Amino acid sequence: MRRILRDLGLTAALAMIACPQSALAQAGGNDAAVIAELRRQLEEMRQRLEQLEARAAARPVATPTPTRRATPRAAPTPPPAPPAATAQADARAAAAEARAAAAEARAARQALAAETAPIPGLDPPERMGDYYATEEALRPDLPGVAFRVPGTETQVRLYGFAKLTGYYDFGPRNQTDAPPPQTIPLIGSPADEQGGDFAMTARFSRFGIDTRTLTAWGTLETRIEGDFGGGAPNTTNAVFRLRQAWAELGDDSFRVLVGQANSLWNEGVFETLIDATNLNQSFVRQAQIRATGRLADNLTGMVSIEAPETTYTSVAGVFTPTTSMQGGASPAFNSVPDLLGRLTWRQNGLEFNLRGLLRQIEIRTAGTSASPSVSETAPAWGFAGMMRFPMRMLWEGFGPDELAVMAYYGDGIGRYFAGQTFGQDAVTNLGLPGVTSPSLDTIATYGATAAYRRFWAPTLRSNVAFSYSRNDFPSYALGFTPGSPAALALNREYQQVFANLIWSPFGEIRDGVFNAGWLDLGVEYLFTRRDVYGGSLATGAAGDGYAIANRILFAAIARF
Repeated sequence: MRRILRDLGLTAALAMIACPQSALAQAGGNDAAVIAELRRQLEEMRQRLEQLEARAAARPVATPTPTRRATPRAAPTPPPAPPAATAQADARAAAAEARAAAAEARAARQALAAETAPIPGLDPPERMGDYYATEEALRPDLPGVAFRVPGTETQVRLYGFAKLTGYYDFGPRNQTDAPPPQTIPLIGSPADEQGGDFAMTARFSRFGIDTRTLTAWGTLETRIEGDFGGGAPNTTNAVFRLRQAWAELGDDSFRVLVGQANSLWNEGVFETLIDATNLNQSFVRQAQIRATGRLADNLTGMVSIEAPETTYTSVAGVFTPTTSMQGGASPAFNSVPDLLGRLTWRQNGLEFNLRGLLRQIEIRTAGTSASPSVSETAPAWGFAGMMRFPMRMLWEGFGPDELAVMAYYGDGIGRYFAGQTFGQDAVTNLGLPGVTSPSLDTIATYGATAAYRRFWAPTLRSNVAFSYSRNDFPSYALGFTPGSPAALALNREYQQVFANLIWSPFGEIRDGVFNAGWLDLGVEYLFTRRDVYGGSLATGAAGDGYAIANRILFAAIARF
């Protein structure tokens, strides 16, 4: 009897193990909780079998009695089912429950996948900064944390990066973590005598929210983005600032954008670690209405109407529409928006683009402290071209290396090159002695940049760049008071050199295209020289008429 019970118990145990595991295997290794429950039930049945065996062993063996004629009686009631049979039935029931649970879990997974699957026509979020034309050279390449809102046709993405930058100046003490070239202290100035110093900042860390929704008119994309660069340089009390806030509706053939976004004039040209607006780079973000259309294969056209801002320099200083003149209103005036256009052709990493702008510069002295009374306008225009050339087109051994060159020319386009002109568009002889009929003269500016991006390994790269820029001023600007803000703002020539080494431990190159991954660690060297119009005659005691800066910095960028 004990051997029979043990054999039946073993049979029940094997049935308990085989059936549920088979069901779970069919469900794809579904649920650890179900396995734990079956093991618990198996352990209870084993203990029950042991109790039955012990009870059977303790029962006394019956003594045979002499046979005698039995008295006829009613048939006995069938005995209850053996304990082993009950165990087998319990095991079969548990296995059936496990199979049902696995089926329910499988159905739930299928329903969730169907609910969150990409919708045809709703593209996944584009990687930030696929092209230098629309994002800074420092760009997060990851798609961010993206998910579809269940039950809707909307996709949401959270993206950004945390960034730490530290720097040391070998030359003049330049106390800003984002130094545009025109702020370099002059040789012979007090800042030059003090020498360089060291600082660190994390205020340019960035985050944004991007949504995409499929509509009857195409894909509606919205974006809100900001960082903490709105405060004073080198402060830990960083101030949040809005970078972008826009909505765009349409498809690849035609779409319209409204809101604050990168200007069509923007061009990063090459990859840097510093957070400044460098020489010949443009990182203007402003309110605009933009239309984008596909003109042909690989050819995109864009036009925009963008917010204007007149900036001019007179003997009294540098003025914008919001600058106060002696406690009153500013003569700088805006009356019409800026008009910009851009053509871009791309194929297999080769890129050509041409961009241009038209605008109006205006001053009105009525109602201000400026004298004499005058109302003047001046047309402004500019154009620029850029080529990005993948070196593998010459020889496959170059890998993903690339060469970038950019050149521009314009009159009155200073605000789009804030790095070299304090954003100024024009100068005027308003306020100079003996001037009774003031003139407004746009500043002619031109320059060029050449940069090379070298990949030493898929995770290690360098960028080397040289930039040159020149601004031409009317001769009466030499009459500005030496050492005054007006005279020091007139920079005639600039030269700038960049060299960096960036390690992206999770970077990879696929089909000639580089993706940096989520982490960048790098060092960078920056040399800048500026020469003031008029030299030491214009700077006076403020310095020797030129400035030279040597800065080395390191940065760590962690994206999400």
